[in-house]
Amino acid sequence: MVITWIIVAVILAVVEASTAALVSVWFVLGAIAAAIAAAAGGQVWLQIAVFAVVSIAAMLAAKPLIKKYVTSRRKPTNADRLFGMTGLVTEEIDNIANRGTVSVSGQVWTARSGTGENIAEGEKVRPVSIDGVKLIVVRAENAEQSELLYR
Repeated sequence: MVITWIIVAVILAVVEASTAALVSVWFVLGAIAAAIAAAAGGQVWLQIAVFAVVSIAAMLAAKPLIKKYVTSRRKPTNADRLFGMTGLVTEEIDNIANRGTVSVSGQVWTARSGTGENIAEGEKVRPVSIDGVKLIVVRAENAEQSELLYR
């Protein structure tokens, strides 16, 4: 049974190496622990239990470390202050034609409609998100409902 667990560990290690997402490393550790249990003469049920317990323990122990390093560290920018402000459409917003500009707090932004509808020049809008260098906006009267979708 030792060979079986080693083969399982190698297969899982290959799967882990082919992904970049920490998918099966926990099970590799569990399979190695189960191989050790098999080498020590443990029954099959004990080997399976060791595999499960070590795999789960490794996953739970590593979770805080992974969360610390994988979670994106979003830093607020000056652009974040635009949320909640009202802007004025200076060029009709048409997502299909890929055009439109908005002036918010004295700054002119390339803008796109968050709802997909055209917004005429002169209408008041509210920023709901930023996509690259484009400000995603909705009509000011629709802002409260739309902001919930984007945040």
